[in-house]
Amino acid sequence: MRLSGRLRVASRLAQIVGLLGACLVRYYAALPFGRQGAVPRAFLAGLLPIIGGKLTVQGEVSPGRTFLLANHVTWIDILALARATGTAFVAHDGLAQSAPLRWLCRLNRTVFVARGDRQSVTTQIRQVRDALNESRVLTIFPEGTTGDGTQLLPFKSSLLAAVSQAEGNVAVQPVWIDYGVDTRELAWVGQEPGLDNALRVLSRRKPFEVTVHLLPPLSGAELDDRKTIATAARRAIEERAAASSLRPTARP
Repeated sequence: MRLSGRLRVASRLAQIVGLLGACLVRYYAALPFGRQGAVPRAFLAGLLPIIGGKLTVQGEVSPGRTFLLANHVTWIDILALARATGTAFVAHDGLAQSAPLRWLCRLNRTVFVARGDRQSVTTQIRQVRDALNESRVLTIFPEGTTGDGTQLLPFKSSLLAAVSQAEGNVAVQPVWIDYGVDTRELAWVGQEPGLDNALRVLSRRKPFEVTVHLLPPLSGAELDDRKTIATAARRAIEERAAASSLRPTARP
């Protein structure tokens, strides 16, 4: 990494530490009054401009309790969605192996799920439903991992049982996250370690644009069960993405 890139990393890390410190003061000051919930999402939202992201939001998040089903390109998706909607997240349990990340995620009421552990699906569904009731807006990445941004991976439907079994009036809203011409460069795919990817992003000189497309909520037969939800959400994202210059296509 060139000296200029190292200086940008150092500057941005200093800003991130400063933002974290300010948010922690606000969080623990609000804790006795039960008003701390918005602070972690404010921290995530504040990270996006620090790392060079410029956000555009198209559409609106549904009122009331809402599941957002989004494509997944990079960890920056979390910052963009938090800034656009104030959402909490469902994340794979690999993040919980890092104590600092686990601590930060817990502050934002993140639900950790175990990949491939079919025996715990029922428990995970209950956790997802509880998190939705607490946070009001909850994001699931149905692909289960990040892609290169030019293709949609198959949507995993197991956790979407929490969506289909949700009690009361709950909206299910597909979301397409688009990084435009910077998609391939920002994508976190393959065997690239997370730290390497983060440093690569932090060292960038050029800012990037990210557009969060909040698509119309699913309705009718699309909500019959977890498989129809997965199919309909994937199709809605594909159709919106098809209008872009990148034109992502689904993998069979």
